[in-house]
Amino acid sequence: MTPKLQDGCGRNIDYLRISITDRCDFRCIYCMAETMQFLPRQQVLTLEEIERVSHLFVSQGVRKIRLTGGEPLVRPGIVGLCQRIAALPGLRELVMTTNGSQLVKLARPLADAGVKRLNISLDTLDPKRFRTITRTGELGRVLHGIEAARNAGFSAIKLNTVVMHGRNSDEVPALVDFAISHGLDITFIEEMPLGDVGRSRNESYCSSSWVRERIASRYTPIDSAEHSGGPARYARVSGHPDTRIGFISPISQHFCDTCNRVRMTAEGRLLLCLGHEHALDLRGLLRRHPLHDAPLLEAVQQALLRKPARHDFGNADVQVLRFMNASGG
Repeated sequence: MTPKLQDGCGRNIDYLRISITDRCDFRCIYCMAETMQFLPRQQVLTLEEIERVSHLFVSQGVRKIRLTGGEPLVRPGIVGLCQRIAALPGLRELVMTTNGSQLVKLARPLADAGVKRLNISLDTLDPKRFRTITRTGELGRVLHGIEAARNAGFSAIKLNTVVMHGRNSDEVPALVDFAISHGLDITFIEEMPLGDVGRSRNESYCSSSWVRERIASRYTPIDSAEHSGGPARYARVSGHPDTRIGFISPISQHFCDTCNRVRMTAEGRLLLCLGHEHALDLRGLLRRHPLHDAPLLEAVQQALLRKPARHDFGNADVQVLRFMNASGG
């Protein structure tokens, strides 16, 4: 399918990330403040509205949709929504990012519904650290969820790790060991300055080059031209063909020139760039035009002309006021 959505820089948009909810059963220290005020439910898009937006974007050449949150699996009706979105003609794949807490019961239904790939957050293999980083989570529950996902038939499973000095940076080799031993991919992510999380991010920032040096102390990473339709750069591990190691580097090596995506927040704001507040109020359009898509499509096309050429992330503690859970993680 030829992309029909193009931004003002000539980049084709064929990837939509949708936040199903801003709510989560974890309170990860890089994602939100310890005390959070979530959106009133009437401000959150209905499942029918999310399905309608998905249909609209797929009709315009979007080939990949990622469902995120918050934690998407705490939203009632998520499996049925996945089934309906996965069935949209022209969609290449429906994928999901999750914290893994609900996968013991939902991995198989999600795979049966048509979700092709999962990204599962895993920032540490130490139960006490896990509790500290997530504030509420239990590592054992997530590890059982990863095992359930491995048995459910997804085409690929990737672990996501946000690396932070003083928190989990010393575990980089162990996390690679875990991924290799379980036949999983793993991506290491630089922490992004979204929202005031009550601490200095400068003190904990780890660059992708630093992470790669730690990996190279134990393994031989070999650069790969592979991509999964997102921002990660990949390396293969010599002697371990089943595992890819990814690096997402929004601070040290931005990937804006190849950006092919937009994000829809749980309240229906179409974010044109993660690092800016430029947004289109899709919720208002959906509710003003319940039967006609033409006004929505025109507004989307006009908004894309204002998509920034790049974000301006640096090492400042807070550069965008909204939290990651409000952006679609």
